[in-house]
Amino acid sequence: MDGRRRRERLWRVVAAWAEAPEREPGWAQEVCLSVVAEFRGVDAATLSLWVRGERAQEILGASDAWAAGLAETQYTVGEGPGMEALRGNEPVLVPDLRVDQQRWPGYAEEALAAGVAAVFVFPLQVGALRLGTLELFRHHVGELGDDESTDAVLTANLVAAGLLRQADLAERAGQVYEPRLVTSFHDVNVATGILAARLRIDLDDAFARLRAHAFGHGRPVLDVARDVIERRIALDDLAE
Repeated sequence: MDGRRRRERLWRVVAAWAEAPEREPGWAQEVCLSVVAEFRGVDAATLSLWVRGERAQEILGASDAWAAGLAETQYTVGEGPGMEALRGNEPVLVPDLRVDQQRWPGYAEEALAAGVAAVFVFPLQVGALRLGTLELFRHHVGELGDDESTDAVLTANLVAAGLLRQADLAERAGQVYEPRLVTSFHDVNVATGILAARLRIDLDDAFARLRAHAFGHGRPVLDVARDVIERRIALDDLAE
């Protein structure tokens, strides 16, 4: 499919969602699946929200469970190309993760083991406002084509504008905009607050301890957070 037809299709997918709230369920997956279907050499895609910083990531859409797991891995280890793209407010293109693995050793170890060879991340932004990231994954090494890179930037910008449009529509209707999520890390925020209060430490320290425990035990931080909430893990295990 040539670049023009691809852009038109992506625009229809995103624009139809942005203007019609009743289409909201499943829209992000539709965007991710469209990207995978129409971008040459892209095996998976995710859309993540980072509205309130690193402790508030949410997985808005994923082309499959494998991609969603990669997003959760990045959240657990607290590093990766998605976080770098968000902080730097510019795309992070990694055509060979083995070459760049020292930039994010924890993330790279997990991603390479999961079968990721290359990853390309594009911020969701409108002006100076940064909302999240679009991440594209490959099982093989190699640069993303120029057309695909251009269209990925366009897609990320369209999604960001669409998010703001949906939030505006909800506000006009007197509602709080809460998009449907593939994975919510709300329980991590709850567990962070519990840990901070009980150990009398600040939220950043509590969050870091949750992540360290999860990474050290080879578990998703979301699972550890739920253990804290349900009192299935002793706080002494997280005291240091």
